[in-house]
Amino acid sequence: MTIAPLVGLITLLAVVTFQATAMQVGRARMRYGVKPPLMSGPPAFERAMRVQQNTLEQIVVFLPAFWLAVLFSNATAASALGAVWVLGRVLYAVGYLRAPEQRGLGFAISFIATTVLLVMALVGSVMRLL
Repeated sequence: MTIAPLVGLITLLAVVTFQATAMQVGRARMRYGVKPPLMSGPPAFERAMRVQQNTLEQIVVFLPAFWLAVLFSNATAASALGAVWVLGRVLYAVGYLRAPEQRGLGFAISFIATTVLLVMALVGSVMRLL
């Protein structure tokens, strides 16, 4: 079995996760009457906005780290960590939308997954140079 379909699936799941956060902001805008370009409103709207913003901030680091870990290290391990990242982002979103203090576990899971992917990518890249 080739790993490419799994890598593609993890990439798509990460992008779909981000899109879901964008859709949540759109729903919150409609529900609470927050018209663009406003970025603030009731706390429930602001939580949805922060979930989307933080997911955007994290995906910018996750995707290159994921792909470089796939290419230069271990594609299977990187894919497993990618799946963990997606799970962490979902837990982060669900927790934060409920109450800001419930976001920590999901954030930690996704942040640690990204950090391990970065290390894998860095070590793998250096090893290829040597």
